[in-house]
Amino acid sequence: MIGSSQFVEVSGLRLHYLDYGGAGKPLVCIHGLTRNAHDFDALAPHLTSAYHVISLDVRGRGDSEWGPPTDYTVPNYVSDLAAILDQLAIGRVTLIGTSMGGMISIVYAGGYPDRVEKLVLNDIGPDLDPSGVRRIANFTAEAPSEFANLSEVAAYVRQIYPPFAKTPEPALTEFIKWSVKETPGGRLTWKMDPAVRRAMRAGGTAARPLDLWVPYARIIAPVLIVRGGESDLLSAATAQRMCRVLKDVRLAEVPGVGHAPSLVEPVALTAIREFLEVQN
Repeated sequence: MIGSSQFVEVSGLRLHYLDYGGAGKPLVCIHGLTRNAHDFDALAPHLTSAYHVISLDVRGRGDSEWGPPTDYTVPNYVSDLAAILDQLAIGRVTLIGTSMGGMISIVYAGGYPDRVEKLVLNDIGPDLDPSGVRRIANFTAEAPSEFANLSEVAAYVRQIYPPFAKTPEPALTEFIKWSVKETPGGRLTWKMDPAVRRAMRAGGTAARPLDLWVPYARIIAPVLIVRGGESDLLSAATAQRMCRVLKDVRLAEVPGVGHAPSLVEPVALTAIREFLEVQN
């Protein structure tokens, strides 16, 4: 399912989101560090019977405008989210955040606890496993800047994302085509500000884990944690601690999956639909 492309202006930037429709309560999806709004194309149709689903392109990614390189920080992403919700007249929202999108969601839900109805955190928590952080920093910093065609992009994605090793070529091509755009020379490059990668190469703020336990402890909304059973970013111990810190937390582990689940695996999808009370 492909949502309708929409834009809002926030802090002088033209930010993009996909509107998948649905007549229910508002639900906003937020992608990971180098990803984009289309990451939720497969999940959205499972939720639109009960929610009005939208998915954001975080500044500097996808079809959102690039900002000043020094402004690619979680606090600024949270401010963008707050401004977008205000512009769309969304008073209370359910959030689904993958990886970095989950960090944004934690900070927002801790800073605006009364405005978050439910929260789904996809393979992310207040503590990040250093091995996963190193892996993400390395492949983000070292990624080629251009490719000859989608087949080259697919081969690269299979190399750095082991879960895609067995994905059929048509499905993988459909997934990755939203992550690249054509250069003036006819090659393909990432739909992402190169400054995001430069920050990782320099070991900048984006490369360092943030302490999120304070905003996490302020969350009052029910929380569902979806953890990849083989995740190298969200440890089982951190997930268990998250369940102890807050009163209303559920944990679903997706076996055989690393960082991060697609959220349409049977275990993940069942947990999300039950948590959000979406009828079959």
